[in-house]
Amino acid sequence: MDRPESDDIDLGALAQRHLWGHFTNLSSVQREGLPIIQRGQGAYVYDQNGKRYLDGLSGLFTVNIGHGREELARAAASQSETLGYFPLWSFGHEPGIRLAAKLCELAPGDLNRVFFTTGGGDALESAWKLAVQYYAAVGQPLRRKVISRYYAYHGTTLGALSITGIPAIRQPFEPLLPWAIKVANTNQYRCGLCSQSTKCTLDCAEEVERAIIAEGPETVAMVVMEPVQNTGGALVPPDGYWKRVREICDKYGVLLVSDEVICGFGRLGYWFGCQRFDYQPDMITFAKGVTSGYAPLGGVIVSDRLAAPFLEDETALFLHGLTFGGHPVSCAVALANIEVMEKENILANVLENEPIFNEIMEQLKELPFVGDVRGCGYFRVLELVKDKNTKQSFTDEECNWLLRDELSPRIFEAGLICRLDDRADPVVVLSPTLICGPDELRFIAEVLTDALQHAAEEFQRR
Repeated sequence: MDRPESDDIDLGALAQRHLWGHFTNLSSVQREGLPIIQRGQGAYVYDQNGKRYLDGLSGLFTVNIGHGREELARAAASQSETLGYFPLWSFGHEPGIRLAAKLCELAPGDLNRVFFTTGGGDALESAWKLAVQYYAAVGQPLRRKVISRYYAYHGTTLGALSITGIPAIRQPFEPLLPWAIKVANTNQYRCGLCSQSTKCTLDCAEEVERAIIAEGPETVAMVVMEPVQNTGGALVPPDGYWKRVREICDKYGVLLVSDEVICGFGRLGYWFGCQRFDYQPDMITFAKGVTSGYAPLGGVIVSDRLAAPFLEDETALFLHGLTFGGHPVSCAVALANIEVMEKENILANVLENEPIFNEIMEQLKELPFVGDVRGCGYFRVLELVKDKNTKQSFTDEECNWLLRDELSPRIFEAGLICRLDDRADPVVVLSPTLICGPDELRFIAEVLTDALQHAAEEFQRR
């Protein structure tokens, strides 16, 4: 059968008929269609009509070095020609070995072994299973519980979803695994204790200890946290938080896992977010920015301590694996991505422009509905409130109108892609590519200023 030329294909109609997007309202797509992104270059992407958009979300916190990088395309092509695929099941391959060594060079402390996965969710799954098997190997088989924070996102596979703290995406699949415990996050804007004190009490850190004691220290395997929590809106920890959490984990023999799927590979101006906040984890989970999204890859970087039982016992085997974990093409792309980041001083670009981003965010705080601005590096949010004085949020109906009917189409039409998220309190999420400079950051501010001022006027008319 003759196939139609690409120019004759109605992609929108095909999408409506056949494509089921991730976290996408299928009925809305059926009614209204989908924006179709055709190509990318630098900090920008272009739709099928040629319209340009600033990618203010880096795809999904992912395309750190920007779109259209030929170096990464060439790395993928070259590796495909040499060795397109071979598993890391009792074998090694050069790009996987080289990448593991490079990641351990970049990671802090004694994080010296890498277990590769295909993405962030299965990296968390892998970390949990490794922790359970590790403790069984050292004679503590009751340790399998995980402590994470309310509203934190750690993946959607059933294990990772159990660790995730977002009620709306958990509820349809409950009951989930029973060993996942939630503690307070670091939302200082909404913290009742901090609002009543001239100094942070660090009660959010102390809650970790209370949870360990309540569950029984002999049953808790690990604490999993992002350096800066995404859901809830770029929740930066208060001073002393990470030092205290590390102390608590050490006191009770609990592993500390730093979920760096978003915060790693330059998002906060460092290779890993734990380096920015000066704490040493026992494991780092990573994905997204390791390849800048040019190929799927994730993994877990683990300490020598965790590897020891598997080295000492000649029969020991980590009973876990993934067909495409550490795919040679993905590993080659990751190596090329890291090389570009080093050559172009991408981390320095983030830190050098951070003061400008700080200034822009403080100016945006004066806009209607903006109750708080927060974040660091190239990871920022605006939290939206109906009343700035009381911090009163919007009703569900008002929030739906504000985010989906008013702000989202206006921002997109103005040529900016960002995220409007109401899984906790409503926020505008900004995560631009790490190659952006002052001009791009100011464009973001211009678009948001216009959109929020217009929304305020329309809200008054409702």
